[in-house]
Amino acid sequence: MDNNLKFEEAIAKLDDIVKRLEHGDVPLDKTLELFQEGTALIKYCGDKLDNAEQIVVKLAKGADGEPVETPFEDIE
Repeated sequence: MDNNLKFEEAIAKLDDIVKRLEHGDVPLDKTLELFQEGTALIKYCGDKLDNAEQIVVKLAKGADGEPVETPFEDIE
């Protein structure tokens, strides 16, 4: 997979794959190929979202040991 792929492009590709698979006229071999590509795109998008969340919110432990969200602008 192209790691330079933009999140929006990955979502569009994933949407296309879902539509093709839902249509139901894709041969089995191609279905498996599309399924593998789709799962890779899901992981890629999930990783991108996780990275974006880490930029926006820093997780820190509070006094009780539970995670406390700190807004990005408070991060030094």
